[in-house]
Amino acid sequence: MEAADTHRAIEAVWKIESARLIAGLARIVRDVGLAEDLAQEALVAALEKWPDSGVPDSPGAWLMTAGKRRAIDHLRRRKLVERKHEELGREVGVRQEGMPEAASLHESDIGDDLLSLIFTACHPVLPSDARVALTLRLLGGLTTSEIARAFLAPEPTIAQRLVRAKRALTKARVPSEVPRGPELAARLSPVLEVIYLIFNEGYAATTGDDWMRPALCDDALRLGRILAGLMPHEAEAHGLVALMEIQASRLKARVGPGGDPVLLFEQNRALWDQLLIRRGLAALERAEALGSLTGPYALQAAIAACHARARAPGETDWPRIVVLYDELTLRAPSPVVELNRAVAVSRSSGPAEGLALVDRLAAEPAMRDYHLLPSVRGDLLARLGRLDEARAELERAASLTRNSRERALLLERAAACARGSAPTR
Repeated sequence: MEAADTHRAIEAVWKIESARLIAGLARIVRDVGLAEDLAQEALVAALEKWPDSGVPDSPGAWLMTAGKRRAIDHLRRRKLVERKHEELGREVGVRQEGMPEAASLHESDIGDDLLSLIFTACHPVLPSDARVALTLRLLGGLTTSEIARAFLAPEPTIAQRLVRAKRALTKARVPSEVPRGPELAARLSPVLEVIYLIFNEGYAATTGDDWMRPALCDDALRLGRILAGLMPHEAEAHGLVALMEIQASRLKARVGPGGDPVLLFEQNRALWDQLLIRRGLAALERAEALGSLTGPYALQAAIAACHARARAPGETDWPRIVVLYDELTLRAPSPVVELNRAVAVSRSSGPAEGLALVDRLAAEPAMRDYHLLPSVRGDLLARLGRLDEARAELERAASLTRNSRERALLLERAAACARGSAPTR
């Protein structure tokens, strides 16, 4: 194998194995930052050895063994107790000469370690932006530059965010473990939130020139599927997967040939990915069986399922969606949920009723600079034939959004109102 081919193979192996590797090492050294450093050292060893020796049959096990050897060296330097050193030495099984043997990896250990790493990266001691960056780094396998590009942030900013996050975890002595008992439910919510934040940034980018960043959706879906697989009895883990699968099914239909946004009512539903819809509906069934649609992610997934089951916009079960939003406002009240409920009410009972609900939200401080409030209000005004007011609202929405594609769409809809034709939605 040529050196370039070997390097590409190593990159592919690292993308697949890095999370498991860091998770396993974190269990040994009890420090996520140190575990990542040791994993990087194992990667360097592979870059040095594999071009000559070839990629081993079990590259993940090779990297784990190399990382554990370095963990032993680190523990020895720190003069930890001899018993721990000997225990780790037996686990690694180092040869007398040459390269390390493949480590014995049990699937149960890998699952426990991965789950521990997820909860560590999403620990409440970290601010939300740090949790997102650290999760993408440790579990998504993204480089610092890839994370920076995904969120349109300067690379030094992301690098500093990652360093501070790992230092904060070390300072707080956060253990690499899965919380137990009552703490588990409290800690699961931030984990789900981080995964969905990553998905949403991919599904509807808040800034930049792209309407979507599908790679982030893929990363979030992979993390969600891992979490649901490791926590099969948690209804909300399946609810989140169901929501992301169904929303991801629309990705190809959400942009036109030139990358321009295509809104839900204008999408070619033949482009919706039926495999993802089936997977989402199956995950929703699992969530319902475990939790009877009580969690916010399962409820949102049920709303998304109403759209997925409709072959055309006119077949959408809007009364059912309103009922689901009623329940969601009880379980997870927020002005954004109320705004989405107002849209559903406008489809079920008419734009006038929807507009009355939207107008009640105008005084909410959290909605003052939220561009979707004037966007929705503009659409409702246009449906009522109040085109001058609609144009003003859509122009205001355009001034508030930070996404250039969305701004262009809003201005186009405002121009349609100025020409005397209500934009369809």
